[in-house]
Amino acid sequence: MYSLLRNSRVKLSVGHIFWREVGQGPSLVFLHGSWDDSSQWLPTIEHLSPYYQCFAPDLLGFGDSERPNVHYSIDLEVECLAQYLDTLKLQQVYLIAHSVGGWVAASYAIKYPDRVQGLVLLAPEGVQVGHRRARWQTARWLIGQPPLAFWLLRSIYPIAKLLGYQNKIDGLLKFRQQLMQSPIAMQLLFRRRRAEITAELVDDNLPSLKVPVLVLQGSEDSIAVSSLCQSYAAQIPNSELQFVSPGESNLPQEVPDIVAKYIREFTK
Repeated sequence: MYSLLRNSRVKLSVGHIFWREVGQGPSLVFLHGSWDDSSQWLPTIEHLSPYYQCFAPDLLGFGDSERPNVHYSIDLEVECLAQYLDTLKLQQVYLIAHSVGGWVAASYAIKYPDRVQGLVLLAPEGVQVGHRRARWQTARWLIGQPPLAFWLLRSIYPIAKLLGYQNKIDGLLKFRQQLMQSPIAMQLLFRRRRAEITAELVDDNLPSLKVPVLVLQGSEDSIAVSSLCQSYAAQIPNSELQFVSPGESNLPQEVPDIVAKYIREFTK
């Protein structure tokens, strides 16, 4: 597949978008997750490109797409996606999306319902669930300046290891590293006013979605991710929740063959 993979760029009103494209057939558009770029989907696309034309853009500010000095929001990413699909003359697509890409995909389907044939969502952000406020507060603490949280976690690490809390500290340090390495995801999810983030949540609009929706949840997902998946599935009338085993939080990388199988069955 990789010898046939085409890399392209297009200039939109706010900046250049980079994407990967391969295959022929019905159009599938893949939106990556918070801590990734479009390469996250390549293992899955490899299984699908004989049957579909696959498009995998880097969202604005991510990967090899331009990172203009603008105020990033989900609404901005939705409009960039709309411009991108208009430029490629893709009027009817399936959106396959992970994490923050799932939030963008759901928001796009709500705003442009006639242009979406269906959604496949994996660990989708964008709904009000019980853990959101605690996660927002934890992220704000971890990325604060000066980096007091980092200094504190590193200083107590030897004691935590002795007391059996090593995994918890490791998880917080890993989360901080993800945040620091993904500034646009950090801004979209945590570094905006809470009222602005709340205003872009899709809970109130999910019941109006008419397109079929498949939600894939890893059997070993965290409680936080599981609550996101189940909230989407519960609020969308024409939805189906499938548990993928084995599988954790990054199914496109962990079990691409299984994810591709579900996508093929859903899009028949």
